[in-house]
Amino acid sequence: MASRISLFLCGYLLLILASTVSAALSPFYYDRLCPKALPTIKRVVEAAVYRERRMGASLLRLHFHDCFVHGCDASILLDSSPTIDSEKNAVPNANSARGFEVIDQIKSEVDKACGRPVVSCADILAVAARDSVVALGGPTWRVQLGRRDSTAAFKDIANTDLPSPFLDLPGLINAFKKQGLNEKDLVVLSGGHTLGFAQCGAFRDRIYNETNIDPKFARVRRLTCPRTGGNTNLAPLDPTPARFDVAYFTNLKNQKGLLHSDQQLFSGGSTDSLVNTYSSNAKAFWQDFGQSMIKMGNIEPLTGNQGQVRLNCRKVN
Repeated sequence: MASRISLFLCGYLLLILASTVSAALSPFYYDRLCPKALPTIKRVVEAAVYRERRMGASLLRLHFHDCFVHGCDASILLDSSPTIDSEKNAVPNANSARGFEVIDQIKSEVDKACGRPVVSCADILAVAARDSVVALGGPTWRVQLGRRDSTAAFKDIANTDLPSPFLDLPGLINAFKKQGLNEKDLVVLSGGHTLGFAQCGAFRDRIYNETNIDPKFARVRRLTCPRTGGNTNLAPLDPTPARFDVAYFTNLKNQKGLLHSDQQLFSGGSTDSLVNTYSSNAKAFWQDFGQSMIKMGNIEPLTGNQGQVRLNCRKVN
């Protein structure tokens, strides 16, 4: 009887272990399922970034804004419907989140290459973010794969959990801590602002009212961001918005952070030393960026039988 119970327990433990392993993300998830998946994503992303360099930053931002809202589940891609209150209409995304057409194109090309819809939209977002960074001269990393797609959107969570450009340092630390990310992740992932642009409405108060800002820098930014109106006028987040480098961190040390939240990372607080390190050590930034992107990509993924692989990234099956 004892041996029978022992055998049962061993079998049960093996079953638990197998299900855990199968549910875990892996960089090799599509190696057998569809070997053409990752090369196809890379090809479409490179073409999109070649057409418009800014698109690289937009695709990176989509992955970030997906993962910080109920985990990396492609919920940000869902359009409004009678049952979906789209995250695209949340304050941090409305009239600013972009790149959805590129994701649609990737999904179409990948499904064609695989012969069937086996690649999730959530995985497409994760891989496209990595390929965008590489296309703009940045580091590569092994993207963990095997996510599945959400059947719901979370607009209210998007409004509360996506870090605001107006947050101070404690607020930023708490926003990242809520996602299981630490201060190092905060600084290194904020370094993604080495790419792309911000809208005038996100930095107007900083350039007109804040004192920890280089005066000449503020004057230049005011030329395209008036006190009233022009909310969607764009300014680069660092001097080289289409090149993945350490200029973002150098800017912070010179009080030229465009967003209030950016400059908070170098304002006499606990993150100053990390900004100092990355401003003078591109190798450290590249290595840590890849590690933090993997960590962020592991926020509450749907795996196994959870969720679905959408046929169309904009709507549930």
